[in-house]
Amino acid sequence: MLTILTQRDSIANHFLAELRNIEVQGDRMRFRRNLERLGEIFAYEISKTFPYEPVEVETPLGIAETTLLAEQPVLATILRAGVAMHQGMLNIFDQAESTFIGAYRKTKKSGAFEIRKEYVSSVDLNNRIVILVDPMLATGRTMVLTCKELLDDFNIKSLIIVTAIASEEGIAHVQAFLPQAQLWVGDVDSELTSKAYIVPGLGDAGDLAYGAKD
Repeated sequence: MLTILTQRDSIANHFLAELRNIEVQGDRMRFRRNLERLGEIFAYEISKTFPYEPVEVETPLGIAETTLLAEQPVLATILRAGVAMHQGMLNIFDQAESTFIGAYRKTKKSGAFEIRKEYVSSVDLNNRIVILVDPMLATGRTMVLTCKELLDDFNIKSLIIVTAIASEEGIAHVQAFLPQAQLWVGDVDSELTSKAYIVPGLGDAGDLAYGAKD
């Protein structure tokens, strides 16, 4: 399943537009906040697809009947770029547990790159709904590697991938190698550069949020 937020008009378009805007990007706090707000919107929309169960809530004047989430998801993110969006989702799924993954692209002198994963801090993901957040889905290789290793280690019940901006190539790669995953995307761009940057994209989300890497 592929869901693209910008296929329907909403306030999410404003946050995505500011994330892309080179003038707005100069305000690092605002950039992080827009990622966070986008994460909140994703969480709200995704929550509509989850199972709910009826409950009774005691008020000062009686009993109210409603429905609540039958279970909380686990929120996973790829460091460091995904931290702000992860926080946005955690603002909504405020009882969720979290998993953190250190994975990145290592560029060689030839211009080619390899995917390295060096760190994982995870709760038990067996029989859980897992939402994996990363702002940019370029080639999709980092996402596929990360998810496949999680799927090898755990019996994950449902895998949901969330990204602010994806390339068409990245979406195709994820769908080919992770057909069981649900993919939620803010917007889709058609082009990748030779260095695997999305065009028009927004630049390097991690650098814009937290400073240029040494």
